[in-house]
Amino acid sequence: MSALPACPKCSSTYTYEDGGLFVCPECANEWSADAVAATDDDDGPRVIKDAVGNVLADGDTVTVIKDLKIKGSSSVVKIGTKVRNIRLIDGTGGHDIDCKIDGVGPMQLKSEFVKKA
Repeated sequence: MSALPACPKCSSTYTYEDGGLFVCPECANEWSADAVAATDDDDGPRVIKDAVGNVLADGDTVTVIKDLKIKGSSSVVKIGTKVRNIRLIDGTGGHDIDCKIDGVGPMQLKSEFVKKA
């Protein structure tokens, strides 16, 4: 029997291969073999990139590329809003930018919805 990797989400050992993806039957997580190789080489610092592939760093200024609804509010962060002095974090739910937006307040953003200014 070949050694299939354990699920990176729930650590289940009951994974199986479906085409080019690995699938976990317990949590329904799917990931590629490339993702497994990337996690094995995770010795260096984490690199966070914006929507177009530019590497982000603490203190950068970014621009929002999509209208973002604010959860629990009727407010919206409009496209083109500049966010200054970001801080990179390892947040929950894919949020990896901590910032303060003028008129909105402190919040966390996903790097896929911003581009470096």
